[in-house]
Amino acid sequence: MFMDFIGDFFSINMRAYMKEEREKELGTISMISETLDPRLLMVQDTTSTTLPTSNVMENDTRCGEQILRHGSVEKVLIGAILTMLTFLTICGNLLVVISVCFVKKLRQPSNYLIVSLAVADLSVALAVMPFVSITDLIGGQWIFGQVFCNVFIAMDVMCCTASIMTLCVISIDRYLGITKPLTYPVRQSGKCMAKIILSVWLLSASITLPPLFGWAQNVNDDKVCLISQDFGYTIYSTAVAFYIPISVMLIMYYRIYRAAKVSAAKHTIAGFPRAEEDENVDCVTAALKLQREVEECTSFSRLLKNDRKNISIFKREQKAATTLGIVVGAFSVCWLPFFLLSTARPFICGVECSCIPFWVERTLLWLGYANSLINPLIYAFFNRDLRTTYRNLLRCKYRNINRKLSAASMQEALKLAERPDLVL
Repeated sequence: MFMDFIGDFFSINMRAYMKEEREKELGTISMISETLDPRLLMVQDTTSTTLPTSNVMENDTRCGEQILRHGSVEKVLIGAILTMLTFLTICGNLLVVISVCFVKKLRQPSNYLIVSLAVADLSVALAVMPFVSITDLIGGQWIFGQVFCNVFIAMDVMCCTASIMTLCVISIDRYLGITKPLTYPVRQSGKCMAKIILSVWLLSASITLPPLFGWAQNVNDDKVCLISQDFGYTIYSTAVAFYIPISVMLIMYYRIYRAAKVSAAKHTIAGFPRAEEDENVDCVTAALKLQREVEECTSFSRLLKNDRKNISIFKREQKAATTLGIVVGAFSVCWLPFFLLSTARPFICGVECSCIPFWVERTLLWLGYANSLINPLIYAFFNRDLRTTYRNLLRCKYRNINRKLSAASMQEALKLAERPDLVL
């Protein structure tokens, strides 16, 4: 009995000891898990939160795009300004197209170039400006997808280049019209102008093809839509779209200005001959002097008649030089800063993306777009027929426009016959 009691007591104590040891082990394991699990969770959280953040920062650093956060007042102000610019550009260029297409007197081959310019500027206002306005309004993030990004860039480049190159062709047309007033109108025809306009648009479209066929890919992701920054493509596109046209325009302006200056130097009217005062004159000498004065009066009247024609040519050359000078000046102010930045950007930032501040790029871009708004105003200011047509269309008096233009032309011709020094 005693031995059985000792065995039972020993087995009970062993089970109690083993139970205590097992509880201690379980307590130790729970303490370790409690101390390690929060750290593991923190590590997992940091890795899960750090990796996406590093990717975003890497993209922002690589591309240099700074998405701006506008306040409510800024959004209203920016939206109002950009909407007003777009609306005025559409109205001005649409007015040019309607005027030339529906007014008989304005349907001349030389005005086809103005229509092409208005169509290019109208395309910029309809197909480009609204998407740029929305992008700028939300701070610069592209939200229209990667596929439409390539289409948008192609439309932007083609329409802006067509506008610039049409201005270049207009300067050549004005120069030929001034320097060859007899032969150039004969050569000028509707078919010739149509071929020139078609060539301008095809050349403008050729600039948009390389990025679409793999030569230079556009910068295109979920946040950025930017034209290709490839070095070769940048030099090619900026040269064809801007530097060559502005060089031609400057040359044409200089030649027209020089022609007007030469005409001004030749534009002299001889004074009426005066009789020489001499008391001791016999009858034969007086008769000879009278005959000489009659011949001088006849030559003076002929000179005066020819001088009226010279005045007309001189005024036309002066007007062409003034018009082209203002066109070239406005064009240079609007587009030169943007193209200088576009040319230098790949060499400064590399070919991956842009490192230029977003507000600087957009300010210069909208300054270039403003040229599409200025062009109709310039040509309307220097063209009396366009001014009259604008005035009648805006007043909804479009029924007798052709008759009014014909009457104004006859009145101007009568004034010119009476006073040849009037500006044409």
